[in-house]
Amino acid sequence: MLALGSWNTWDRMEFDDAVSLIARAAEFDCAFFDVAHYNMGPHAENARTDLIFGRAVREAGLARSDWQFCGKLWLWDYPGTGFTQQMETSLERVGVDRADMVVVGDYLGDLDVERVVTDVAEQIEAGRFATWGVNNWRYADLRAALDIARERGLVPPSFAQLKYGLARRSMAEGRYYAPLFDSGELALQASDVFEGGLLVGNLRPNRKIGADVGGIRERVAASYDQVRRVAEEFGASPAQLGIAFCLANPGTANVLVGVSRRAQWEDNVGAVALLDRVGAAALREAVADLWLDRDVAADGTW
Repeated sequence: MLALGSWNTWDRMEFDDAVSLIARAAEFDCAFFDVAHYNMGPHAENARTDLIFGRAVREAGLARSDWQFCGKLWLWDYPGTGFTQQMETSLERVGVDRADMVVVGDYLGDLDVERVVTDVAEQIEAGRFATWGVNNWRYADLRAALDIARERGLVPPSFAQLKYGLARRSMAEGRYYAPLFDSGELALQASDVFEGGLLVGNLRPNRKIGADVGGIRERVAASYDQVRRVAEEFGASPAQLGIAFCLANPGTANVLVGVSRRAQWEDNVGAVALLDRVGAAALREAVADLWLDRDVAADGTW
């Protein structure tokens, strides 16, 4: 399943285009939207992307039951800015009374895992969302969250949103997280799959992009020609190749993409046909040499 992210997305589009894109995603049964409020913590952006999305999804005519809303709870100023305050602000800005799920993260330093699990449970009890996941957590903290939730009869995290794609695989496919995905204990939500556009040919991104874990960004940019060649051999676009790679992982529940034009979305959904045509094994074999972070820590202790 493809999902649409909100970071530097809706606020870069013409409003009518955003409405059209949301309606089109629903036609493909991909009306899953990761929508966050970005105006807090050390990276506060004074963004309006969540406000714009809320207006656009209503204008698209989608009933609330027709689309899934994955919100975000930040840990930058937690517990100073608690989950109740964050959820109330986020829901109000989008214009709904509940999310379907939330992803909790990012964080630096020590984390009071038990408090997080308890506070998440309070939000679930209050009806603000039903399930939750983690974003780039250290494995030890994730394992603690799973164990604490089960011991106390609370809802455990059910998915992990990780940086994952052709170039970065060590977290999702390493010895810590991979067994959780293989067993079905967690599902994978792939994010930043294009490395801010580098892997689809935008070698000088004009927007803020994600963290460069392991310091491999120059190598990622240099790998674009190889990505393009492999995609051409399959009769596909680089974007389709990158998404199909993520979907080829049986643990993947959805792949987050960020687009600023409907044409990009139409191209991206072609990844499903590519995977069906080529097959997971052949696709993974063709891109084996593009794994660039083999030596980066796979347990989240960046």
